[in-house]
Amino acid sequence: MAKELTGRTALVTGAGGGIGAACARRLAADGARVLVVDLRAEPAEKVAAEVGGTAVVADLADPGFVAALPGEPVDIVVNNAGFQHVAPIEEFPPDVFAAMLRVMVEAPFLIARRVLPGMYERGWGRFVNISSVHGLRASPFKSAYTTAKHALEGFSKVVALEGAPHGVTSTCVCPAYVRTGLVEAQIADQARVHGIAPEEVVEDIMLRPAAVKRLIEPEEVAELVAYLCGPSGSFITGVSLPMDGGWTAH
Repeated sequence: MAKELTGRTALVTGAGGGIGAACARRLAADGARVLVVDLRAEPAEKVAAEVGGTAVVADLADPGFVAALPGEPVDIVVNNAGFQHVAPIEEFPPDVFAAMLRVMVEAPFLIARRVLPGMYERGWGRFVNISSVHGLRASPFKSAYTTAKHALEGFSKVVALEGAPHGVTSTCVCPAYVRTGLVEAQIADQARVHGIAPEEVVEDIMLRPAAVKRLIEPEEVAELVAYLCGPSGSFITGVSLPMDGGWTAH
């Protein structure tokens, strides 16, 4: 029996680790051919070899990255790439702020601009944007990340409205803190800006707003992504789906 995504090609950004790698594995398990896009060559090649996909090394902070993408048709886009910087606004480096918006907002726009015509021609497409609870809520000291994720939420809705007549859906998945290297790297930064010990960060900062007191596993996010890309997700578009353990219930 053919798998749900057999014959589809999925482009996953930031797929060398964390949520992106989990999504690459899960979509490949459903039959998709995966383009594993990452800034780092070795992790991208490792994941690509594991899933039988293709590694694409690209710096999404450079608008010219689009030229590095393969020319083959893309049916599924998972916009996952991103990075974090924690600092008060008055100390936040403007170049870092700009780079974060390029990676998390401009790059998804450039990818969509490239692949949407083909999706429209084929009458089918899926965009799943890995947003964040910070696409729905704000936290201090995360001005660029919160701004970028809020912008990604808006862009996703526009793609949903424009793509609907052509069989293209666009959604945002909004996790709270996921057990990834990105989150682990934040602990020292959070401890510094909040003036607390690193061991207090997870319990007192990261998990405090949520009702479910644990980190999310990357594979849990990937399961929702796969659902949205499959046949059961065909009527889900233009929305943001929190995976926040009750954070936004407050």
